[in-house]
Amino acid sequence: MCAAGCAFHWYRESEQAGEVGRIEFGQGVDKEDGMYPEELRYTAEHEWVRSEADGTVVFGITSFAQEALGDIVYVTMPAVGESLAAGAACGEVESTKSVSEIYSPLDGVVISRNEALDSTPESINSSPYGAGWLVTMAPSDPAQFANLLSAAQYAEITLKG
Repeated sequence: MCAAGCAFHWYRESEQAGEVGRIEFGQGVDKEDGMYPEELRYTAEHEWVRSEADGTVVFGITSFAQEALGDIVYVTMPAVGESLAAGAACGEVESTKSVSEIYSPLDGVVISRNEALDSTPESINSSPYGAGWLVTMAPSDPAQFANLLSAAQYAEITLKG
C-alpha cells in the first residue's frame, strides 16, 4: 500500500503474442512507486510530459511502455531545431522484443535531446522519468499541455490493455 492508501500490484496476463504486463490500481496511482507521477501529463501513446518553469517541456516514454518493450537497445530521436506536430511520429525505440514509434505530445520545436541515450539507451528502462528522458521542446501552443491526460486518466488507459 502506498502512503495515500492505494493498492498497487503487477500481474501478467497471457495473450497470443506472448506475455503482456498490466497494472491494476485500487484507489489511485501509486505515488511511492512513481509508476505514473502525478506532476506529469501523459498521452494515450504512452509518452509522459513535464512542464518546466521556463515554458519548455520534457518528454519520454512511460514506465508502462518501457516495461512492455523489454530491454531497450537503441533509440532514435528528432534533431535539435526540428519542428514536431502533436501526435506525429518523431523517433523510435528499439528493444529486444520490437521497434516502437515515439510520438510528439505537443506541437513545437526540439531544443535539446538526451544525447546520453546514444550510448546508454537502457537508461529508459532503469529511469524512464529521470535519466531516460528523450527530448526537451519549446511548445508552439503551451495550452496543449492542459489537454494531455492526468496520471489517473493514463492509469485507466493502461488498465484497458
